[in-house]
Amino acid sequence: MRGMADFDTSWSIRVYYEDTDAGGVVFYANYLKFFERARTEWLRSLGIDQLRLTHDTGMIFIVRQTAVDYLSPARLDDEILIKSRIDRIGGASVDFTQEAWRGDTLLARGGIRIGCVAAGSLRPGKIPSHVKTAMQTQIPPARQNFERAAAN
Repeated sequence: MRGMADFDTSWSIRVYYEDTDAGGVVFYANYLKFFERARTEWLRSLGIDQLRLTHDTGMIFIVRQTAVDYLSPARLDDEILIKSRIDRIGGASVDFTQEAWRGDTLLARGGIRIGCVAAGSLRPGKIPSHVKTAMQTQIPPARQNFERAAAN
């Protein structure tokens, strides 16, 4: 089990009735919504407003790839902690690992690749430098050193 120190950020959410299926369990696709909200709030905490980003640079972020393992169910009124970690920042994409926790119980783990594209054409483009720099500042130095060593 990973500790909180292995993650760059966390965000808390409460499970509402609308999040559950007929069995009273969080509907599987809603974990992707929870992960999206956590990434959006994380960007906001870095001073990156996605509407402003589009207006100023013409670039948007889109989900390119997801893979989620569902390990334990969440239910109505549970408080869930979404933990997010950047695994890789490329020129036009960012790979995240995100996990949903209820207390000490891991509920779901996802790998999400986000792509940076031009809003009009949806063609890949470079992540704006100020956004990339802000993201990189959130990666703990020990992990940055490990990632540099692994790349060489």
